[in-house]
Amino acid sequence: MDEDKKHYKTGKHMLALYAMLFVTLAIMTINQFAIADVNSKMSAVPAAKKITIQAIQLSANSQIDVMPSGIPEIYGQELGVRYDDVSASDQVKTEATIQKLGNLDRTITLSGNNLARYITTASQISCEYCCGVESIIFSNGNPACGCAHSYAMRGVAKYLLTNHPEMTNDQILEELGKWKTLFFPGVISQKAAILQQKGIELNYINLASNKYRGIESEASSSSTGNMVGGC
Repeated sequence: MDEDKKHYKTGKHMLALYAMLFVTLAIMTINQFAIADVNSKMSAVPAAKKITIQAIQLSANSQIDVMPSGIPEIYGQELGVRYDDVSASDQVKTEATIQKLGNLDRTITLSGNNLARYITTASQISCEYCCGVESIIFSNGNPACGCAHSYAMRGVAKYLLTNHPEMTNDQILEELGKWKTLFFPGVISQKAAILQQKGIELNYINLASNKYRGIESEASSSSTGNMVGGC
């Protein structure tokens, strides 16, 4: 009888030992899963940083809508032109508008103070995405680029100097910049994103003149970008 009790107690101790061992193994297994989960979350941190960096890069290469629209305030009605007349969606109207502005270059002759102002103003802007020249005129005022875009910009400058001499050189340069922005919407919108990223004021002199020429090359996908109108 005493022997049976002894075996019974031994059996109970073994069951308790097995139970403790089972609980210990269960706790160790749970801990391993917890550690693995923490490691998984920690290893995910660099991936999140990569996504953030990629988003910043995409932001730098994005485009900002800087296209002028409506009727040019001072001369639009006089010439019967709108900024909206130049767009990739209507090539016929685009070519007609560029031709109209270009004819002003062919028909207006400047001299004296107007010629001096013309040289000062037009020498600050180029048609680099089409011609690749330093500016749309030579230092003596003669045309430096034979593309339709350059003719149009020179025509606007000559018209404003002749008919609106009260406008400052910068105001005239701004108008040339607006038309150039319409001629090269893709690359200049991309340039606007770079200027904005650097904290540079967005105006049409900064966007389209030679002041920040080439800065758009800092974007990884810089290109001539949807040129509007024939070159």
